[in-house]
Amino acid sequence: QVPSHLLPKVAIVGRPNVGKSALFNRIVGRNMAIVHDEPGVTRDRLYGRVRGSVQEFMLIDTGGVLTIPTSAESGLAGGSVAAAQAKKDAAVAGLPSMIEQQAASAVEEACALVFVVDGQAGLTSADIEIGNWLRRKFKHKKIALAVNKCESPKKGLLQAAEFWSLGFTPVPVSAISGSGVPDLLEDVTSAIKEKQDELEASEGDRPLSVAIIGRPNVGKSSILNAIVGKERTIVSPVSGTTRDAIDTEVAGPEGKVFRLIDTAGIRKRAAIASGGSKTESLCVQSALRAIRRADVVALVIEAMTCATEQDYRLGERIEKDGKACIIVVNKWDTVPDKNAESTYWYDMDVREKLRVLKWAPIVYTSATSGQRVQKILATALSAGQERERRISTAILNQVVQDAINMKQPPTTRGGRKGRLYFCTQATTRPPTFVFFVNDEKLFPDDYKRYMEKQLRQNIGFPGTPIRLFWRSKRLARPGSKQSTQELASV
Repeated sequence: QVPSHLLPKVAIVGRPNVGKSALFNRIVGRNMAIVHDEPGVTRDRLYGRVRGSVQEFMLIDTGGVLTIPTSAESGLAGGSVAAAQAKKDAAVAGLPSMIEQQAASAVEEACALVFVVDGQAGLTSADIEIGNWLRRKFKHKKIALAVNKCESPKKGLLQAAEFWSLGFTPVPVSAISGSGVPDLLEDVTSAIKEKQDELEASEGDRPLSVAIIGRPNVGKSSILNAIVGKERTIVSPVSGTTRDAIDTEVAGPEGKVFRLIDTAGIRKRAAIASGGSKTESLCVQSALRAIRRADVVALVIEAMTCATEQDYRLGERIEKDGKACIIVVNKWDTVPDKNAESTYWYDMDVREKLRVLKWAPIVYTSATSGQRVQKILATALSAGQERERRISTAILNQVVQDAINMKQPPTTRGGRKGRLYFCTQATTRPPTFVFFVNDEKLFPDDYKRYMEKQLRQNIGFPGTPIRLFWRSKRLARPGSKQSTQELASV
């Protein structure tokens, strides 16, 4: 095995008593760190080897990164605005001297970080200061935000919502039950792989990973071969078995390097359980992992069969994982008597059967003849760029205000009406927006769908899912600075 000192390192950081050691033990798989509900129990660094399904790494447990005195913590949370800001500025200025040396060393040597916060305690000023410090000091490192102590998966999403403001994508987890930890590990291993790609690339940007998935015998490998063999230069094939997800790098449009991931066909679980082998089950797991590590997913369907229920399930997985997607209708040459009208109705049929991917562009191809195969990479590149797109707050709120003017939020029977104050984009990959409102419950699902539709119609985002979060927020006092900055009071 690879010597431990040569493995990539991932450090767990966060304020004291948020469950870093418990999460460390959960990931490593054994109780190496002392766990106790008292700040400062972890006094030194602990190293644990993590043998993931696709990536090995060393996990480092640290003590609390930031030891702000209780008096300072309360001072940041209360008091006058001027006094709080002054104390905050003082805390930031004195931050380096407040960092424990062992934790600072762990952060320095790690290629990725797991920033742990407490979902039950909520967002604290210490969390904000640590988040600001990490973004400012270690912006070159990949950071995963673990919202610990989210014991209920459903409530976990609500508990994690307020941590979007830290500037990282929150992942609700429970170190006690283990829920959410697999998702966190996927993010960590993906971050390691991405960092390794950046280090290995001598020039140019990171390759755009495109996973080619679909049911068996829809022509996935034929499409890959057609892309590689038709006016494409192979950069570096990554070896693997025919049953695994195989990576091949090719040069595509605009000089962009693409990493194409060819996967085994994915059948229904019931079909695998009744007649499939253990090998096929492992192939399916490998294909699903390929979705998680891809930037863009090319979902291939067969023209004569069109989209099936299994394709819809794959679409749900793609949307859930927040991946950009293009729908590739292969073997289009086998459809007889095509014309503009029949193509239009076929397109509508695909849109209906794959309504979960209604935002995904459709490319009609024939791998055997090479028809429109070159469009796959160009469309994938556009979808990947949309997934990383960021919109200015001014433009975003103008679109939201116009949408409100066209359609007011509904009023309840008791006379209460939804008020939308402002919207901000929290992150990308996929584009994620947070709407600050007076009461999230006053905005029914149909109005939320309406707002998503307005964002897409006026801003775009073809080829990528988008996320909308609605957060209740207290009204500012009339005449206050915050009140004058509210964009809409409907």
